[in-house]
Amino acid sequence: MLRLKILASAVPLAVFALVARGEFLPGPHPCIEAGGATVQIASIPWLAQLHVSFTDDPAAATVRVQVSDSAEAADFAVIDDIDDDAEPGACESNGVPQLVAISANPAATDPVIYLSQDGPADYRIFVHSKSFSARDAAALIVGAHGGHRHLQAASL
Repeated sequence: MLRLKILASAVPLAVFALVARGEFLPGPHPCIEAGGATVQIASIPWLAQLHVSFTDDPAAATVRVQVSDSAEAADFAVIDDIDDDAEPGACESNGVPQLVAISANPAATDPVIYLSQDGPADYRIFVHSKSFSARDAAALIVGAHGGHRHLQAASL
């Protein structure tokens, strides 16, 4: 009976430690470094400073991201499959990373991304990666620019 009480008191502490640390799953999360700041996909959505969502309707989008066929034609390229000895700590910085979460239920002020292969785009991305999806890359590039449209930010 005493063992059961000890186990019952230890389990909530372990869960609290995981939540306090901010990770449920070990290992790195997709991240980029932009302008000296680190932007990372959040492991826990409610810790994120920015939430983005995706849509299949171009009219509902606030940001359009085109998946490019070549790195040369892209504004942002992720290529990490070339060398399996990836640079350790490549995305580590002294500051706290800005966390971006991909949300299924966006708030009215959250960026809504339309990801396509063609058409006009605010950003163009190229992804050839084992650890990044096109959605991850799109969320990170939009998060790195604060959720603003690329063309609007350039005109300010």
